Amino acid sequence: MSKDKYISMKNFVSGFSFANLGLFTGFAGGISNAVYSLVLLEIFRNSATVGIYVSIYSAFCIIISLFVTEVFKYFSKAKIFYFSMLMLALCYFMMGFSIKSGTFIALDYTSGIASVFVAVLIPLFMSDFSKKIGMAKLNARYHLWLNVGALFAPMIAMTIAGIFGNRPVFFAVSAIYCLGWIVFKLFKIVQEDKKPRTVSTRRTIRLLWRNTRAFFKRHGMKRLYIIDFGYYSLRSIRFLYVPIIVMENGFSKDTLGLILTIGIIPYILLAEPMGRLARKYGSEIWMTIGFLSFAAFSILATFLTGWALLAIFVLWQIPGAFMEPIHDLLFFDKTKSSEKTKFYGVFKTAGNLQSFIVPLIAAGFITLFGGTSAVWVVTAIIALLSAFVVTLKK
Repeated sequence: MSKDKYISMKNFVSGFSFANLGLFTGFAGGISNAVYSLVLLEIFRNSATVGIYVSIYSAFCIIISLFVTEVFKYFSKAKIFYFSMLMLALCYFMMGFSIKSGTFIALDYTSGIASVFVAVLIPLFMSDFSKKIGMAKLNARYHLWLNVGALFAPMIAMTIAGIFGNRPVFFAVSAIYCLGWIVFKLFKIVQEDKKPRTVSTRRTIRLLWRNTRAFFKRHGMKRLYIIDFGYYSLRSIRFLYVPIIVMENGFSKDTLGLILTIGIIPYILLAEPMGRLARKYGSEIWMTIGFLSFAAFSILATFLTGWALLAIFVLWQIPGAFMEPIHDLLFFDKTKSSEKTKFYGVFKTAGNLQSFIVPLIAAGFITLFGGTSAVWVVTAIIALLSAFVVTLKK
């Protein structure tokens, strides 16, 4: 796994080459996220049910994340990435049609498999090529391009949605993933093929269990996992419920697109500076500031409405921008090179696990309090607890 050999590649390929792929994944993700919850709302007709669906979907992605390490034993990372990007392009293309709800959900789950592999593989490729550059600099570049790609995505998504409807937006997502797939092909990466292995389901599950236990037994990994869980919890609830609440407050799709676009600007401005600040002062202090600030904004969001609420939706992107380029660095800084590929898949399940647990909690709060804005009580609690965990002794 961690000893994958690179037989050949183009001369220009470096860690920055993989970090630059964030332009495509950020652009595609930004367009998709702008309408995803709205499409689910069309299907389920209830914001609490949307949260339950996302929870079940995320449980599926957790299982896939745990199997990532095992898949790496059978196929090279380059081949897996190649087919994952192609799968994303094809799935989103088909999701763009006015298809039955059951078909959309099946394609959503299929694209989820590919998304898990892409999310795991890009940082691992960056790590493989980080020796002369450093992971902090590469991570900052990656998140910079993620957000540059996402900057105009909401406006594009809302323009398409306003003219053609929500689902045709996925045609644009498909086109962007296709471009990313073409760029990766230009790298001409050839890796050593893995030796054929006999697949034993029992043995695979046993190895997955051992690997997961080994991860959590490593000193400090539980703490890092909880911090990542908290970060992704805040991020996913924003993506899921901000579009719904903006529409519930009577604003247009154009206004939603504008708010989502403005909210990307702090991420672009702070991506590279945060990488430098993390190297100088450490990551923990910025994660603490980010969590505490987000808690304060969440409390305000539970009481405000109208344009004041939209201002909060923009302002709380600043603490989000503090945390985004550095939350993964906590893992890479505290893990040996030989263990990164082995444990990264388990570490990344934090993002999927929160998407299983937190939307269920959010759905419960919405049902209990009778309004979608109750989800900001959940984010306030999570942010405060996460800040406390960051400050615990390592």
